[in-house]
Amino acid sequence: MYLSFVSQYLVKPRTVGAISPSSKYLASKMVQDIDFSASSYIVELGAGTGIFTDQLIEKRKKGTVLLVIEYNAAFYKHLKEKYQDVEHCYVVHGSAEKLSFYMEQYHLPYADAVVSGLPFASLPKEMATQILAVVQESLRDKGKFITFQYTNMKKRMIEDFFPKVKVTREFRNLPPAYVFCCMKK
Repeated sequence: MYLSFVSQYLVKPRTVGAISPSSKYLASKMVQDIDFSASSYIVELGAGTGIFTDQLIEKRKKGTVLLVIEYNAAFYKHLKEKYQDVEHCYVVHGSAEKLSFYMEQYHLPYADAVVSGLPFASLPKEMATQILAVVQESLRDKGKFITFQYTNMKKRMIEDFFPKVKVTREFRNLPPAYVFCCMKK
């Protein structure tokens, strides 16, 4: 899958956002602040090769619904095949901007957590703000939005939607990444 990841980056850098897949260390940091015992509905945006998805499936409680949305066709096909037999895991080929539609389609009344691998720094500003708005609307009170970026450049934009943002750094990723854990009021 690594060669496929690199080829997708070369062909579609705006939708992939990095030259290599996320590390297991970044995956662990991305899910560490989720209260899995109290989460019934989890959404993942931009799952890529599924490194965060694997962690979400492993840690979720029995019966928790996981909705995975992937825009890149090659990654979607890989994820659909990889998770086809996983109970309560739905993989959608689509855009994060349509999160509300997909949640309604799969009967998610809200999200306890939204985990994102989307490259906000390379998305058009209008699209990025639309995604952040729909994520904020989809979260239950005190729900968490967790994303990572390679710079702090989009922190202010994220804070426009989530005033309470905890930032940590994962150096054991190529390149090192900032993890933003945002809580809905």
